[in-house]
Amino acid sequence: MNTIRTFRPIGSFLIAGLLLAACASHPELAARSGVVPAGADLSGLWQLRDEPGSKLKPRAAAEPGIRIPPKNASRNSGPQRSKRSAGTAATMFLETGASLKISQTPDGLFISFDRAIVEEYRFGENRIVSVGPIEAQRVSGWNEMVFVVETLDDQGTLLTESWHLEAGGAVLVRNILVSRGDDVQFSSQQRFDRI
Repeated sequence: MNTIRTFRPIGSFLIAGLLLAACASHPELAARSGVVPAGADLSGLWQLRDEPGSKLKPRAAAEPGIRIPPKNASRNSGPQRSKRSAGTAATMFLETGASLKISQTPDGLFISFDRAIVEEYRFGENRIVSVGPIEAQRVSGWNEMVFVVETLDDQGTLLTESWHLEAGGAVLVRNILVSRGDDVQFSSQQRFDRI
């Protein structure tokens, strides 16, 4: 009988702890500096170098057409849970292009990807961005001479993009990192030449 009485308070604390952990808020991104460092200007027309790993795969998860299941695949007519890959929501905010036009104002950057999509980043921003029904927190700003954009989805996946100049301003370097906690899911570096 004493064992049951001792277990009830401990069990109650364990259940309360699990409930609090389940309701805990997702991590928040820290704001970045909105002050443009002296001499930092990413403006210009840029062409992607054709280097291994520089071209990112499109968002489409599969090739168009009919998918033929493997021989050992089984059919299950029962209820199925959705299999959502980690990082999918955050990567919806990743734009790519072989040709960039960057316009820098005192308040932000406008990046045109292949003259099709224009992305606006405000220096020091901390806001919610959306693509259709998908929302994520975005912060952007400067870390010395590097412009950094971080986008965090509701699953805790973080897309980090950093942009900086090399070779006296003739080369634009873009680093892309998708991570979840300490797990790096994707990383790439793109180099653009000024044209």
